[in-house]
Amino acid sequence: MTDYKYHRVLLKLSGEALMGEKSFGIDPAVLQSITDSVKPVWEAGIQIAIVVGGGNIFRGLSGAASGMDRAQADNMGMLATVINSLALQDCFERNGMDVRVMSAIEMHSVSETYIRRRAIRHLEKGRITIFAAGTGNPYFTTDTAAALRACEIDAEVLMKATKVSGIYDMDPVVHPEARKFDEITYMDVLTRDLKVMDATATALCHDNHMPIIVFKMEEQGAFEKALKGEPVGTTVVDEESE
Repeated sequence: MTDYKYHRVLLKLSGEALMGEKSFGIDPAVLQSITDSVKPVWEAGIQIAIVVGGGNIFRGLSGAASGMDRAQADNMGMLATVINSLALQDCFERNGMDVRVMSAIEMHSVSETYIRRRAIRHLEKGRITIFAAGTGNPYFTTDTAAALRACEIDAEVLMKATKVSGIYDMDPVVHPEARKFDEITYMDVLTRDLKVMDATATALCHDNHMPIIVFKMEEQGAFEKALKGEPVGTTVVDEESE
């Protein structure tokens, strides 16, 4: 554990990542891949909290765009994150890991209700703690939920897993010439509108000096390397280190 720079982390996963090559739902192979990345870090004693999105099942913004009431659509999106959280819990537990799911929306038969002090106690006892149902309120993304929970549990870093290997000045999928940042400030992310996380989440991390590491989960060992302080992905910081 002395090899690690960070000892309490919040990992943000997108719901879309759970689809793998599918167009909808959950790919068991992706769940196992995530488990394989997280398990050695957990076994080393690192305290791990996770927030997962629900876009592989339902996106509130998409529902609102098609004419649904925005609050109702967001409620459906929050329930989708619960499904994903339970799927992660099942895979983790089948691999011998100790896990708790805590939901911002009360549903006692499938999860615990989120209570900050209880969540911290789970982490202290070495239990991976998955925060489901976003913030429990409409109009807030799971990015914002991740930033909020990271601050609440006194995480040392918020790590966002993406499909690309960090933050670029433009979409690297569309623009092969895109330049990757090794380090960038919160203000640059906001003023450049880089859409790494939504503006509310980025501002919340900025206000609370919560470092963000954006990395590609599929890269072997990337999660563990980043927690050890090795140069992985892009780090979002208060100001330029230069």
